[in-house]
Amino acid sequence: MYANAKPCGLFMTRRSSNPSPTSATSAKRRAAPPASDSTSFSLDDHANLHQEPPSLALLAMEMRAFWEFGAVVPAWPALMKAPRGDGHTVIVFPGLAASDTSTMPLRGYLKALGYEVLGWEQGSNFGPRAGVMDAARERVCEAAEVSGRKVSLVGWSLGGIYARELSKEVPEAVRCVVTLGTPFAGAPRSTHAWRIYEAVSGRKADRETEKYSLHQAPPVPTTSVFSRSDGIVAWQGSYQPPQTSHEHTENIEVVASHIGIGLNPSAWWAVADRLAQPQDQWKPFAKPKMLGLEGLVFPNAYRG
Repeated sequence: MYANAKPCGLFMTRRSSNPSPTSATSAKRRAAPPASDSTSFSLDDHANLHQEPPSLALLAMEMRAFWEFGAVVPAWPALMKAPRGDGHTVIVFPGLAASDTSTMPLRGYLKALGYEVLGWEQGSNFGPRAGVMDAARERVCEAAEVSGRKVSLVGWSLGGIYARELSKEVPEAVRCVVTLGTPFAGAPRSTHAWRIYEAVSGRKADRETEKYSLHQAPPVPTTSVFSRSDGIVAWQGSYQPPQTSHEHTENIEVVASHIGIGLNPSAWWAVADRLAQPQDQWKPFAKPKMLGLEGLVFPNAYRG
């Protein structure tokens, strides 16, 4: 994947006279796969991955998504106390068959915290069809070029796959990646959405994974927000294991549905906290003080 990276031309050119250590490191990553790639999974390893989708009981519980979004109103005063960042650009990618409309609430929240927030602007997400990844890469590069700073990428479910893979292609333009219920570490059929994916994309889910090293963590700070009560994606598929991660990789557990994780107040707090970190000063997630309730809101936070 790294060997085929397509760098952001103008963004790289502007800094080529005095490349920073970070830029030099990114160039090395593109020139050859990192040592950790030797532990990455291939399609043949799916037998060792989690294969089963969530139970039908968890699937039935996905209806609670309406209540999750409703919880934003009473939680708003607390959400506005989340750490604020430096106003850099954030691009949010929607989930399968969803559009920028689905991410409007989350984007509105991040804008309220002072960020320059963009949608992906490609209509409904029907998978990485011809031209989709190229357009997404151009959007990342353009946003970095216009702002003169690296951008952060946030992806909900399938949108998180875009965020992760784009950061592998143009790491010099990406500050960090945060995914919400994204199935990058499980077998293609460990979700209840694979039939929908094949129907709307016209592609076979099993063959699609051959093109990407989905299980390998991006070379930038990466956070996976997941829920053990996810009724669409098996939570194990959203967990970054140590053998495919690095020191700036982590997993944050919240209590959420899959349909509602992008509208869930605890997930929003986690996203805001991760985006607020100063560039190149990454630290693992620390549960906020919530009158002793933080263990219920964020059951666990794991380093990758």
